[in-house]
Amino acid sequence: MRLLLIEDDMELCDAIAVQLKKDGYELDICNDGKDAFYYISGFNHDVIMLDRMLPGEDGLTILGKMRRKKIATPVIMITAMNGLGDRIDGLDTGADDYLVKPFAFEELQARIRALLRRPRKMESPDILQYGDITLNVNTYTVSLGDRSISLSKREGALLEYFLMNKGQLLAREQILNRVWGTDSFVEDGNIDNYIFLLRRRLKALNTVVMIKTVHGIGYQLEIRRND
Repeated sequence: MRLLLIEDDMELCDAIAVQLKKDGYELDICNDGKDAFYYISGFNHDVIMLDRMLPGEDGLTILGKMRRKKIATPVIMITAMNGLGDRIDGLDTGADDYLVKPFAFEELQARIRALLRRPRKMESPDILQYGDITLNVNTYTVSLGDRSISLSKREGALLEYFLMNKGQLLAREQILNRVWGTDSFVEDGNIDNYIFLLRRRLKALNTVVMIKTVHGIGYQLEIRRND
């Protein structure tokens, strides 16, 4: 699991980083609001912890920009602003949770776990495109030119997740958590079965888009090169 902490208090960042890394999380840290979107749009995170008062650009503005761009990553807003109006503003702008400083680290851990248990709603445009294929996310129809194939719900959700993270290496655990949900009991081989089925669908379209296996880690959607 990969988390992002956007916080300008270096001491707090160090303290959180030590604890989260002990829990086995990967953690990116950003200390300036003006750099936040480099991390948000350039990397795939499971939860974002966002301070409200930041140099460069404030957390509420960053959060609003995220949601307007249909970035659905869960956000915990972490701030000393604890008024009722402050909390309402944060939640209405798109925060999934609101944690007031100072806080016990155990509470932050619990709130992260609660968000990770939620199946992700993959908000996206109606049409996703990569290489020579398009996916209609409402009907889960994948098309190339005048040819199209209807995918099952699971196949469609899997391809949607790949297309939303095209070119990025996705760990098996990330795929299982996002497509099946963290509370679902899924045998490890299930993902391999659906990858196999999805590859057959793509092969039937004769597309240049392929799912690459990175052994021991996961999968990556990329465009086949004709060497």
